[in-house]
Amino acid sequence: MEKTEVAIVGLGTVGSGVARLLLDHGDRTARHAGRTLWLSHVVVRDLSRERDAQLPDGLLTDDLQRVIADPNVKVVAQLIGGIEPARSIMLQLLAGGKDIVTANKALLAEHGPELFDRARQLGRSIAFEASVAGGIPIITNISQCLSANQVTSLRGILNGTSNFVVTRMQQNNQPYEKSLHRAQQLGFAEADPTQDVDGSDSAQKLAILAHLGFGARVRWNEIPRRGIDTLDKTDMNYAGQLGYRIKLIAFALNTDQGLQLTVTPMLVEVGKPLAEVRENFNAISVVGDAVGPVFFHGQGAGRMPTASAVVADMIDTAVGRTALTFKTLELWSEGVPRVEMADPGDLRGQFYLRFNVRDEPGVLGQLAGLLGDEEISIASVFQHTADNEDDGVVPVVIMTRASLERNVNKAVAEIEKLSCVFAGTERLRILD
Repeated sequence: MEKTEVAIVGLGTVGSGVARLLLDHGDRTARHAGRTLWLSHVVVRDLSRERDAQLPDGLLTDDLQRVIADPNVKVVAQLIGGIEPARSIMLQLLAGGKDIVTANKALLAEHGPELFDRARQLGRSIAFEASVAGGIPIITNISQCLSANQVTSLRGILNGTSNFVVTRMQQNNQPYEKSLHRAQQLGFAEADPTQDVDGSDSAQKLAILAHLGFGARVRWNEIPRRGIDTLDKTDMNYAGQLGYRIKLIAFALNTDQGLQLTVTPMLVEVGKPLAEVRENFNAISVVGDAVGPVFFHGQGAGRMPTASAVVADMIDTAVGRTALTFKTLELWSEGVPRVEMADPGDLRGQFYLRFNVRDEPGVLGQLAGLLGDEEISIASVFQHTADNEDDGVVPVVIMTRASLERNVNKAVAEIEKLSCVFAGTERLRILD
């Protein structure tokens, strides 16, 4: 059988999974590729480090030039995270005549135009299915399977760490810190989970999906975002009582005012597919103008789910499918102007508002009056029992009808100035 030599750069969690699939299941990959994917080199930074992969003698090296200089190696899985040296290594590999497969969403979100333009100049390709949602084939589905559609909206749970934490907070009534610690114990969260819990990871992935779905080239760090690290389990409990679950949602909507993008915790009605996504799973709902709504759900991270996507890209690259789609799609280019995102204040929606107020007559009237001044209608009001009846402070939850976000922000700012309102106000969007 014909043989295509491949290499791996980076033997961390995902890299070890890729090596395992290539070495232990070569018959499977050969059946799908019509050729053997022959692993020739595995490049690591530290040869003395313990590895979670059994490799044949002679494969492991700390010399990137062995891969670059080997004319037989056609496809390289570049699986180093972060920006540098990942960017420089990818440019070297492209210049060395290698087609690239990557799982590095941060690198693509930050330097996609530079890298893709360079690959096109050199007649090479970059495949990146594993960069968003791990084992869920969302890149292929949006860029190819749904190509007859104009995507009108996209909403998803794109970070398994955050979803695990909010699941534990809501189901087990655990505080944020305890839920995060459990995620770290199980390997679902890094020792430093900042990028996951502050919404940055989801914003990087949303920028990639927005480019595929809407042709929008946006700066990921300009996407309005809020993570789960400021959530209070009190609001998880109240949301549950009202028939909702709180999820970190990456949201994109094509409107007459422009493209709306945001990453933020939202209330999702129990029974809707996104509300039922538990633990470390990911899910994406895409609406196309021809196909209507489609839903993707599965393991969004982890060694083998992500390795599955990487090896699938390696197969497509080896047989030439990636080269065809890469040339046709013309993804990311410095020659394409960036898209200015629409003002988030123009987005209409329902909101969950919680105020801590003095337990006295007339307070609800003051809140309703200020909301009414901004043309915000109230759908329902719930006054809960105070945690400490002696301090005279009670939580009031207001569910609004559809309103402009800027009006809600103005009203909340005015309400917080009232002498009867105390610190700790919460404002969360309700996913329609």
